[in-house]
Amino acid sequence: MTAQDSIAGQLLVGAQRRQFVNEPGDIVAEALEGLEGAYPRLIRWNREPSFVIRAEPAPAGRVAVVSGGGSGHEPLHVGMVGEGMLDAAVPGAVFASPTAGQILAATQAAARDAGVVHVVKNYTGDVLNFAIAAEVASDDGIEVRQVLVDDDLATTSTTGDGPGRRGTAATVIVEKIVGAAAAAGADLDRVAALGRRVATTSRSMAVALAAGAHPGRAYPSFDLPSDEVEFGVGIHGERGVGRRAFATADELADQLVRPLVADLSIGRGDRVIAITNGLGATTGLELAVVHRRVTLILEAAGITIERALVGPYVTSLDMAGCSVTLTRADDELLALWDAPVRTIALSW
Repeated sequence: MTAQDSIAGQLLVGAQRRQFVNEPGDIVAEALEGLEGAYPRLIRWNREPSFVIRAEPAPAGRVAVVSGGGSGHEPLHVGMVGEGMLDAAVPGAVFASPTAGQILAATQAAARDAGVVHVVKNYTGDVLNFAIAAEVASDDGIEVRQVLVDDDLATTSTTGDGPGRRGTAATVIVEKIVGAAAAAGADLDRVAALGRRVATTSRSMAVALAAGAHPGRAYPSFDLPSDEVEFGVGIHGERGVGRRAFATADELADQLVRPLVADLSIGRGDRVIAITNGLGATTGLELAVVHRRVTLILEAAGITIERALVGPYVTSLDMAGCSVTLTRADDELLALWDAPVRTIALSW
């Protein structure tokens, strides 16, 4: 038996899961209460309607940044609330959009007299509810601009039909850049334009070795044979766009990275921000191995990774897998990336 066969044999198909759960319906509220208790200097949880806001509001007269979406992707989005990033985050139920009422309340609470930028992942419920909240906020005199994040290369449409690419781990980069721009005093249209530029020049691809299980459920959302991986998965427990043979870390990293390079049309002399992201159950040790290969592939192509994150930033509950995100970088974006940030998930 080869080492690869041995590793593949350890992947249990349909293995029963055990979780730290009280009542499944209470898990989001209990988690938010736990995070507020752990980080009282960073965040405050508004119970009804539910949203998380900076413990110390930003100064008046600057643009506010609000994001959100379904829970189950922690540390996104709540973990990104704080100085230099989000002013507020709106958590829905697990893998479900927050309501328009929640988003409106967070927008009103975060607004600092210079307008609000909504960072929205491209999922139908999120897009609809953020749009409704923005319209009502506008009627109340709050200017809102939307930045739509649609980086998932696996869901690129060749016909132009359908909702378009999903929003995944590039959301972290968008939120960091727009948060830094807002903190630096950029106006509403400038902050939104920077966010859209980052979203447009970002692509991600993900692979899963095993699906995640919803809180309180004993079995994962789909089964995988021990000799296959699910390629092109999303962050809501969705199946991917196809199954491929289980392979080494280097081989799987190649399959993630090379399509991103081609789609972004990057090559020798180009610079990127890279995220090697864990989907929930993948160890830091494994992610570091994958990132090693990401670096080698890009170096061989003459592409420089100027900044990188390696770790679980946009997860899918306890899915075993990873994604790679590449974003074109320039001096302006790197300066905003390097600007001070203090959140649960990022701090420098």
